[in-house]
Amino acid sequence: MLRVIGAGLPRTGTMTLKNALETLLGAPCHHMAEVFRNRAETDPPTFLAAAQGDYPDWDELFAGYAAAVDWPSSAFYAELAAHYPDAVVVLSRRDGFDTWWKSANNTILKDMHAAADLIGPVWMSMIDAIWDKTFEGAPRDDRDAVEAAYHRYHDRVRETVPAGRLIEFETGAGWLPLCEALDLPVPDAPFPYLNTTKDWNDRANAVPPGGVPADDRQS
Repeated sequence: MLRVIGAGLPRTGTMTLKNALETLLGAPCHHMAEVFRNRAETDPPTFLAAAQGDYPDWDELFAGYAAAVDWPSSAFYAELAAHYPDAVVVLSRRDGFDTWWKSANNTILKDMHAAADLIGPVWMSMIDAIWDKTFEGAPRDDRDAVEAAYHRYHDRVRETVPAGRLIEFETGAGWLPLCEALDLPVPDAPFPYLNTTKDWNDRANAVPPGGVPADDRQS
């Protein structure tokens, strides 16, 4: 059963958040990295169908996970929040659109179409469907349209999730907001800091011909 539902977009520190939540909850956190590593055959068609309105058995899909952040799951924050009414919803975010846009363009957006031949049509259809669900069909190369949809998305999250249940978690916020919301002690360890733009591109540049990075291509 999910205790934490991520509503934040990719490139808002979701790999860091995954790691932090796994430390706090002592159980796995679903993330696009999990899809690439362990669920490449099952999750893409399942989330593609969900984006088309054919929802899965959420309990079965997330069996063994205590949290879910990043795409593809975060695109369904509203459905998951309704299904798991006791879960905390975390809206991870950057300090503004410009920061997010720069990071996204230097990582996921530039790689999306380049990866099409590697990851296959079902993966690309899932990503396209989740993009359209989140950004209301805004063309990925139209900065103004994406920015407008970006702000509408964050407004929808705030309108959908009651304030007492929602954590707005800006990158760099550390342990305290999560620990307070989950009523857990602050770990005696530094808060993680993972998957920078440099990390992403170092992995992407290391991919062998015909290969796909083994970890978080969408964090």
